[in-house]
Order: sequence, then C-alpha cells, then structure tokens
Amino acid sequence: MTINDWLCIILLPLITAALAFPLGEFMANVFSGAKTFLTPLVAPVERILYRLLGVDEKEEMSWQTYAFSLVIFNIIGIAALFILQLAQGKLPFNPQKLGAVRWDTALNTAISFVTNTNWQSYSGEQTMSYLTQMLGMTVQNFLSAAVGIAAVVAVIRGFVRKTSRTIGNIWVDLTRSIFYVLLPLAIIWSLLLVSQGVVQTLSGSITAHTPEGSQQIISVGPVASQEAIKEIGTNGGGFFNANSAHPLENPTPVTDFLEILGLLLIPMALPFTFGAMLKNRRQGAAIFAAMMILYLAGLGFFASVEMHGNPLLQKIGVVNGLNMEGKEVRSGIMNSVLFAQSTTTTSCGAVNSMHDSMIPLSGVILLFNMTIGEVIFGGVGVGLIGMLSYAMLTMFLAGLMIGRTPELLGKKLELFEMVMSIIIILSPAILLLALSGIAVSIQAGINASLNNSGPHGLSEIFYAFASTAGNNGSAFAGLNASTIFYNLTTSLAMLIGRFSTIIPALAIAGSLASKKTVPASIATFPTTGLLFVIMLVGVIIVVGALTFFPVFTLGPILEHLLLLTGKTF
Repeated sequence: MTINDWLCIILLPLITAALAFPLGEFMANVFSGAKTFLTPLVAPVERILYRLLGVDEKEEMSWQTYAFSLVIFNIIGIAALFILQLAQGKLPFNPQKLGAVRWDTALNTAISFVTNTNWQSYSGEQTMSYLTQMLGMTVQNFLSAAVGIAAVVAVIRGFVRKTSRTIGNIWVDLTRSIFYVLLPLAIIWSLLLVSQGVVQTLSGSITAHTPEGSQQIISVGPVASQEAIKEIGTNGGGFFNANSAHPLENPTPVTDFLEILGLLLIPMALPFTFGAMLKNRRQGAAIFAAMMILYLAGLGFFASVEMHGNPLLQKIGVVNGLNMEGKEVRSGIMNSVLFAQSTTTTSCGAVNSMHDSMIPLSGVILLFNMTIGEVIFGGVGVGLIGMLSYAMLTMFLAGLMIGRTPELLGKKLELFEMVMSIIIILSPAILLLALSGIAVSIQAGINASLNNSGPHGLSEIFYAFASTAGNNGSAFAGLNASTIFYNLTTSLAMLIGRFSTIIPALAIAGSLASKKTVPASIATFPTTGLLFVIMLVGVIIVVGALTFFPVFTLGPILEHLLLLTGKTF
C-alpha cells in the first residue's frame, strides 16, 4: 500500500466525521424548530409553500396518520414516475429520441427510485431521456431521501416526548429535509463536481472521430446535478450505465473523494442529530461509535483481501497478484475498496468499480454490509432506524441477563416495541432469502439471466436480492436483471425492504412517545459507555452470522476455497 492509500483510508473517515458533527447539530436545530443561519432565507419560502398546499405547520399527526400520509405520498410518486417513463417519447428534452420504457422496467425503476434504492436494470444513457432523468430520477432522489430523514426524525421524537399522541407533521419534516439539508448540500456538491469536469448540459450526444478514422458517440447530459443528490441522498443511481466508474461522472481523484464524502456525510451526521435532540450527546456518540467500529473493521478486512491479491495471478507471475479486473486504473485498488465499502454500508449503491470482479472473500464483506439491514451508517434516515432496532434488541438481551424489564433512554421496551423491532430486523432478511431460493430453483431465475455458474452464480443472485431488499441498488453486474421475473421480484424486495422498516419504526415512535420517562436508577444499564457499544456490535455480528452464514458458505466462501485449487467461474 502506498502513502496515498493510507491517507485515503485514514483521512476520509476523519474528515467526514469532523463535518458530520456540526451537520448533525444543525439538523437537530432544524427539526426542533430552532432558528438557523438558513432560516431568514428559507422560512419565507417554507411559509408560502405551506399556504399553497394548505398545510398547517403547527398541526401534528399521530403515528398512524404520519405513516398513512407517507405511504400515499410514495404511491403517488411511483405512479407519476411510471407514467413519465411510458410517455417520455412524446415529451420534450429528448434529443436522442428515446421511446417509451418497457412496462416492467418502468415499474421496477419507479419503485426503485421512490424507495431510495436506485436499482437499475437498464442502461441510463440509452434508456432515459433528459426530462425523465431530471423530472423523474433527480426529483425522486430528493424526495426519497427526505422521506428517510422525516421517518428517523419522527422516531427520535418518540424517544424525546412524554405522554404525547403525536410524532410531528410529515409535510413539515419533508419540506425542511429538502430546503434546509438536501438542496443546499446538493447545490454545493454540484458546483464542486462541475468545477472538476463532471458534465452538466442539455445538449445532445457528441460525435467524436477516433485516430483510427471511426466514429464514437459520447453521451452527455445533466449529470452533475443528479450525481450530487445521488450521493448526498444515498440514492446511487447513475446517469450512465457505468455509474461512478464513468469518466464524465467521476473524472478525477477529487471527484472520487467528494462522492465518497457525500454519500457518508448525512448518515454519519444523523447519530449526532439523535444525541442533540435527546439532549444526550454521549448517546449519539455511542451509536456513532458502534457504526464506525463496524465500518472500519469491514474496511480493514476488505483492504487486506484485495491487497493480498489473487492466488491464481501470483502463480502465473503477476507482481503481487494484484487483481485490477473491474477496477478503474485512475482509482486503483484502495480507492475502489473505499468506495465499495462506503456505498454498501450506506445503502447508496453508487460504484466506481465492478463488485463482480472483487476477490471472493471481499464479496462476504459487501454482502454482510447489506444483509444486516444497512445499519453501518446506512441509508439516509433508515440506517439509524435499523441501528436503533438493534439497540432495542441489545437492551432486551441485557434485560434477560439481569432479570429486568428492558428499557432504552428511559422508555420501557414492552412486547409491542420488541415485535416491531424484530420485524424491522428480520423481514428484509427473510424476504431476500426466500426470493433468492426461488430464483435459483426455477428456470426464469437462471436461463438468460445468469452469466456465471457455481458459487459465483449463487452470489450474483443473492447479491441482487440483498441489494434490493436492503434498498442499496448496487449489483454484482454478472446477472441480467432486465427480465420480467427479476424486475417484478426485485420490485417486491424493494417495497417490502423499505416499508417493513419505516412503518414499524413509526409505530414504535408512536408507542414510545405516549409513555412516561422512567428515571434512571442503580439498576439501569448505561447505554452511553463502551460495554453497550461492544454489546451492540456483537449482537449485529451474531444476528448477521446466524442468519446468512449458510449462504455465505455456499457462495463467496466456497468460491474462495475453490479458487485456491485453481478453479474459477
């Protein structure tokens, strides 16, 4: 490893954490209704918007109303994006004259972007018009991220409030998420990306003449604006099929750094928002510490595996056996590792290398990051929701050990909260295992879709459902998912993965908000210390290992063992 590699690994998490703390404090002020430096600029726009939409910002909602409004909002978004794709051939800003998107692809894409997954079973520059990219994908990148932030803010209020029947107003939370957080950050990132050469234009494709005398069609478009929010909102869908491995989407080491920083920033900031709104910053720091330990542990193992190299390449004399297949020469191995680790721990799904080409044991890390519920920082909002669900499970186990009713932050955790927490943790896992089992058992899941046999083929199928159920959106890239079977099954995975997390979390918020706070006593298990952090990390690892170890063994681990014998797939 070079000095630059070490600097990337060390500096990026440190810089992101340093920026995340003030951003977390800022978001706590925004959602608590306190004045911020943006209030004089945004508040007038906010009031006009509420007046136009008939929203009373002081009127709050029960968790049932909050959840119902959220679901209806998302259904409308899916329908609007679906129709836009079907009609794009007759709409403006379509210089390439692209026709209507196939119905199953359009449905899959609509669900994908509304659920913050951004799974793409199509080639962006060859399928979607500029209008669809801007009015459809980019807008939903903002809205889906705002839904995640609104959901976690409502959950935080459940811990903060006492004997309350309400958890906030979803329309206010959505508006403030966009105008105070997402839009300002996206504008800053867009300008930074454009300054580094990321393309931003409404002009049509460019025809280039190569030295050999042939022609090459180079797709361009409004890329920087979508690129910024795809990272800031942990969306991940690329304007180009190659995503952030495309030189017009990620042209320099600076843009590579900015994109990783962008996708980590809000997920890292939300634990500090949690602590600030609780007025217990040590609690936010403890949650952040658990996330960071898991992130760095995975990064260290991942980097070690990739830098150790491919044993088959070593046998034929390749220096160090370093595996550059599927990786950008401009980025190198360590930047590819850093990007892959960050994107699978934040449910972003953006990639600057092909995960399908990683060393098999690296696949274990990528799959583990997604299958545990994307809680290592996780997607905007839902990552912290998942981590808090694991925290409840940890406190339940601690309560069993000492014979005491479990409680977290002064709120007793009873049957309802524990059932909802288990639904959040296990329902996506059960779904992705079931869908993977179906896919490997029927011809529709294998014929014309699977490009690799053996354990690698199993990993490709399992990765697809882990990515969609975890609302990640990245792919192993060896699976042809552009079929009716995969478009419909991954759509189901995305919907259940998203709403089986958010709706039970809102139910927990409503239940906790209605309870009184129990004063801490000598028997209260402290949740701000090192012991709690270690227990939380241990519970996450054990649950992930018990649930997915068999499929990890039959997939990437078996492939690694066969690779040592000289067999590839």
